[in-house]
Amino acid sequence: MSTILCLPMSWSSRRLRQSFQAVITAVVLAVMSTGSFAQNAESNDLEFDWAPNFPIGAGIPELSSLDQNGQEQNFDSLKGERGLLFLLSRSFDWLPYCKPQLVQLTDFAEQFKALGFGVATITYDSTELLKEIELDEGISFKMLSDKDVRVVNAFGVRNLDYEPGHRAYGIPYPGILLIDADGVIRGKFAERDYRDRPAFEAVLDAAQALP
Repeated sequence: MSTILCLPMSWSSRRLRQSFQAVITAVVLAVMSTGSFAQNAESNDLEFDWAPNFPIGAGIPELSSLDQNGQEQNFDSLKGERGLLFLLSRSFDWLPYCKPQLVQLTDFAEQFKALGFGVATITYDSTELLKEIELDEGISFKMLSDKDVRVVNAFGVRNLDYEPGHRAYGIPYPGILLIDADGVIRGKFAERDYRDRPAFEAVLDAAQALP
């Protein structure tokens, strides 16, 4: 599979790229559904600590950015009565592991909302691209654009392998936060390998168990 995961940057036709991505998304979703991709966060290597500066019980840093409609959002506008499910991802455009995760989240979003949690994502994708994805995928939640890498840096999860000017500069180590209505982290879900993504079933179980 690894030989077909990266999209050639020389392709000028966005439609051709989208068709290619649709095939890859379907393949990755099929693999994820077998359980070989989506591992419960409890199975992580004990030495792996995603967002180490923000352990469970810590308050979150300032969270504000533009959504897919170009509107400023912050924690208060994103959260539900009980808090927020916040997905930090790399790119919903070119990285084939992120788009399937987004598609999966659309299937779970209403269940989280029914529990009183807002749902939001953040990537370094532009607001214009996020709007296209919203329309293509029928997204019902806010997708934030972190073009200036401010939020990813604030959470301390930026992948430091890439320098400014590189295509991948600004991508985070992906993960999911469950944040209560007071802005306190109540759950962290991430995998050491960016190709593995936590199962939303595990996140949903954790949300249901919160007081």
